[in-house]
Amino acid sequence: MGETRTEFRDLREQAGLTLEDASALLECSERTVRRYDDGESEPSRLVLRTMRTAAEERLAAAAPTGQPPFRFIDLFAGIGGLRLGFESIGGRCVFTSEWDSWCQKTYALNFPDNHRIGGDIREFSKSPELVPEHDLLLGGFPCQPFSIAGVSKKNALGRQHGFLDDTQGTLFFDTAQLIAHHRPAAFVLENVKNLESHDQGRTFRTIIHVLREELGYHVQHRVISSEPWVPQKRERIFIVGFREPTTFNLAALDVPKPGTGPKLGTILQPHDEVDPKYTLTPKLWEYLQGYKEKHRAAGNGFGFSLFGPNDVARTLSARYYKDGSEVLIEQPGKRPRRLTPLECARLMGFDRPGRPFRIEVSDTQAYRQFGNAVVVPVVEFIANAMKPYLLEAVAKGRQTPTITELGAFSRIQGTRAMVANG
Repeated sequence: MGETRTEFRDLREQAGLTLEDASALLECSERTVRRYDDGESEPSRLVLRTMRTAAEERLAAAAPTGQPPFRFIDLFAGIGGLRLGFESIGGRCVFTSEWDSWCQKTYALNFPDNHRIGGDIREFSKSPELVPEHDLLLGGFPCQPFSIAGVSKKNALGRQHGFLDDTQGTLFFDTAQLIAHHRPAAFVLENVKNLESHDQGRTFRTIIHVLREELGYHVQHRVISSEPWVPQKRERIFIVGFREPTTFNLAALDVPKPGTGPKLGTILQPHDEVDPKYTLTPKLWEYLQGYKEKHRAAGNGFGFSLFGPNDVARTLSARYYKDGSEVLIEQPGKRPRRLTPLECARLMGFDRPGRPFRIEVSDTQAYRQFGNAVVVPVVEFIANAMKPYLLEAVAKGRQTPTITELGAFSRIQGTRAMVANG
């Protein structure tokens, strides 16, 4: 999303500073900092030196010691849910790609990196040599073209969905082209549960065909619910592939049973800490009640959902900022309220005791980011299960691509064109 990139902005993000933080550090106005950020004003050498020192100090404090057991790249990174999961087993992120500028802000604040966040993945799939060598590829490629909500919305608007969505649906092929070029030891891809059934299963069969037949990876997939780890019923499909044969068995992993996980009370803030702005207005509350009653009378289940501290919530969506109707919190004697952004961070497993997660964007952007994110504890569960097999695969070293493997790049292009042409 074509924002101006300046040396000042790069240093500020590497230092993990908001505009307000940088203003305090430099003892100048926030307006001046914003002008430095956007390239409208030239910072002095002293200002740049101060920012460079702040960035170096943050990077030094976070720098891992020694050689990491494996290197990974984070594609369609969002706010870093997949990254958190695989950092927890010792991996080091060497490349990040995320096109949304607001997600980039949240990502940069929470991950001290020595690499700039890359934008549109299509620029890198065209020139895959720009992406560093890596052992593991992570990618939560856009789910909206395949989600139930996304398909319904696009149908209502008369737009294409799935692979026929030119802006998002074909980004899987860009991921596949990076895999074809770099041949990482393994990959983990994530998407909505509905991916399996989209277009009567044809979309998913195409994805698996590309990964297995055209790239030659040993591929497994499984739908896993987040309910055992967080108080939210959120089902996502995980696709795991290894370059070489392995005894890793995704289907056999012992996932905790639903009903054994935490309840909403574990993530809710005390009532007196919640800003009144999160309580629904009388007009919105009246509208939601009327909307639900209308559909109830028609025999439909549409409408708001109300939860208390002993409940498990529905899936948090990217549209939560609109009215919060899918997860409303009871307030005895008062109208219900939305979750706060901090509660959303906890609900998705980003913010937890001992590991705070910084949220400096607007509430609207925060809701979108968490609604599009992956639940971190689920990724940590998969990462820990994969760890011994991944480390064994990495230890065997990278193979030099054969002519057959190099040919996969052009085969993917052919499949992409075939899908586009129906």
